[in-house]
Amino acid sequence: MGLTGGIGSGKTTVAHFIEDFGFPVYYSDDRAKAIVNENEDLKAKIKGLLGDEAYDAKGLYDRKFVAEKVFNNKEQLHELNEIIHPAVRIDFEEWLKKQTKYMVFKETALLFELKLNKQCYKSLLVTAEDNIRTKRVMDRDGKTYREVESVMEKQMSEKDKIKLADCIIHNNTTLEDLKEQTERIIFSIE
Repeated sequence: MGLTGGIGSGKTTVAHFIEDFGFPVYYSDDRAKAIVNENEDLKAKIKGLLGDEAYDAKGLYDRKFVAEKVFNNKEQLHELNEIIHPAVRIDFEEWLKKQTKYMVFKETALLFELKLNKQCYKSLLVTAEDNIRTKRVMDRDGKTYREVESVMEKQMSEKDKIKLADCIIHNNTTLEDLKEQTERIIFSIE
């Protein structure tokens, strides 16, 4: 199963609920963050694309530098993704071989954008109203309204994601409601 949602939707909270219900979750973004520091070949390719400054003095991936460098440069962002995404795909396939449950989840922000939903049995979208998502991210990350809006503008619209999703969780109310929706949906999947 593919699990996705835009920034501030509650996707990670739903992923934790899914784990609480006994199903493994592969966290694509977290693994990508680890892989860029662990894989020497990947490090060399990223430095080749963005320069040595892509890694700090300790040899760790400098997310802030990279984000500033590629955020408004679609071509460079695409090239960076062409380096990182195949490594994450291989990592996921290795993780998947170790799983024994009848259902596993791949949590990724770019499920539809990268057409990864086509590799999944079904897709589960966590969505929320834009104003709720914006407030969550501002509260969680200390970002300004404009910073959050800028990120949201670069993501696929919620309306488009809803059209593509097999299952939808609307996260506009309470954590209890979110957990109930999650349980109902994952245990109804055939």
